[in-house]
Amino acid sequence: MIENTTDQYFKSTVLGHPAGLFVLFFTEMWERFSYYGMRSLLVMFFTASLLDGGWGWPREHAFAIFGTYTSLVYLSTLLGGYFADKIIGFRWAVVVGALLMTLGHASMALETPFFIYLGLTLLVFGSGFFKPNMTSIISEMYKHRPEKKDGAYTIFYMGVNAGAFLGILLCGYLGEKVGWSWGFGLAGIFMFFGLAQFWMAQDIFGNIGLKPLKRDKNVALELEEGEPKLNPFTNLQLTIIILAAVCGLAWILNDPVSKISGGDYNLFDFSAFGLDGSTIIILLALLLFILLLIIRLPKYDKITRDRMLAVMFFAFITIFFWAIFEQSPSSLTIFARDYTQRVLEGSSAVTFKVINSLMTIVPLGIITYVLGLLFKRTFAKYAISNIILSISFIIIWAIAIWMLYAEFMKDIAEVPASWFGVLNSLFIIIFAPLFSKWWESKYNPNANMKYAIGMFLLGLGMACVAIGASSITVGAKMASVSMIWLILVYFFHTLGELCISPVALSYVSKLVPGRMIAMMFGIWYLAVAIGMKLAGVFGEASESIAQTEGLSYFFWLLTTVAVGLGIFSALMYPIIKKLMHGIR
Repeated sequence: MIENTTDQYFKSTVLGHPAGLFVLFFTEMWERFSYYGMRSLLVMFFTASLLDGGWGWPREHAFAIFGTYTSLVYLSTLLGGYFADKIIGFRWAVVVGALLMTLGHASMALETPFFIYLGLTLLVFGSGFFKPNMTSIISEMYKHRPEKKDGAYTIFYMGVNAGAFLGILLCGYLGEKVGWSWGFGLAGIFMFFGLAQFWMAQDIFGNIGLKPLKRDKNVALELEEGEPKLNPFTNLQLTIIILAAVCGLAWILNDPVSKISGGDYNLFDFSAFGLDGSTIIILLALLLFILLLIIRLPKYDKITRDRMLAVMFFAFITIFFWAIFEQSPSSLTIFARDYTQRVLEGSSAVTFKVINSLMTIVPLGIITYVLGLLFKRTFAKYAISNIILSISFIIIWAIAIWMLYAEFMKDIAEVPASWFGVLNSLFIIIFAPLFSKWWESKYNPNANMKYAIGMFLLGLGMACVAIGASSITVGAKMASVSMIWLILVYFFHTLGELCISPVALSYVSKLVPGRMIAMMFGIWYLAVAIGMKLAGVFGEASESIAQTEGLSYFFWLLTTVAVGLGIFSALMYPIIKKLMHGIR
């Protein structure tokens, strides 16, 4: 058996990290390009008028299906994590996922109802296979260098946001300015590039992520030193899991279907105990999940059990972080489209065009520089993969230059509603290296304080848009609020995200046993999935609250939730520190 030590991956480094990390960086970058590029258009496509090529849906319906889609994307990681762990390995899971997503984006480019729904379905399953296994490969690569994990995940997260930046910028522009199918189609093209370059460079990962070996059940498993004893699922526990999953999935799928159909198709058209059927089902799923935890947790040894409880605490905070943060592609995008002054003239238009050009060219130049560093280390052995990456970047540069030239030729500047989503990724690219250095310094905060700081910043961002929305009258459908408020929202939300999202993945990998990594990442994404669906629910609520109390009131509510959870996280530090048993 070949030993997977950290040393073998650190023989060829880029910016102090294994070259393999940057192969994953670019693979994930193109996957995020496709995901965020399509996602930036989805709500606007559904709510755009028929004359504008959209479906003319009410906002509530668009938020409902958006919440269900993003929730299922993360729920499907449970399936992908299981198949990778037990059957096909991390690498094949990444390949299968990338292929499904390529086909999904291609389907959406056709724009008919059948192909839109087919595309969303393929994207859900594709993400499930792709998402948890990329981070699992990183975890294995850094198994013997835990002190480098926080920095590695932050660099990887910069790749995530580089893809999101380019995807929202280019797919969003093409979708809004040229045609929806152009935006959806471009996402599929670059998903294919990501698949091809990963496939041609996969040998760089040694024996990480290969098809798992089948073990003889009659032979005792050799556990790594420090690993807890096995705790297999019983038939009762598997039954509870299936029942909870069926109830939860049925609720998630039924929610948009029942609303969009006007109640004609409703699985839970009943009521009991003063509650409607939909509420009863989701509460039942939650109770079953809690019952499963009560049954399983006592069967682990104390250290493993305590560390899993710490993961659950952070997962709880994470649910609400994403529920608020993910207003970006839903209620905040609608706020940008309908309530923000986006038409600029004269010197303001020129200033925006210059800033937008710098925002496009400088980050793209930096990413191209990193690509050059990777070429120096890997071209000799992985030439085809490098050539595929080169072609993809040539196309990206061509589209970016064409877009900037087309905008400079206009007398005015009309800022696309999707453009504001680019700010999140831009700020990530700027600040991620600084945060990476912070986490590796002696001033590195503990986990609870990172979460507390992140939630405070999230609340501060929402407070900014709440102040900006204070001038909008109750029930107004249109307004012209200054863009500065949305810019501030994305600035503070990005800083909050850097405190929580990338380091959260690192904590999960540190706190759970190695053989549970892929499945535990799946469990973590379950919390994210709940947050995503809750984001859709919040988005729907924004419409009714705007009609009665005003949009500003809605954003102040989210501010209060975020700040309150930040205080809660800080106060829980002594308890969580004990549960982590020395893990920092």
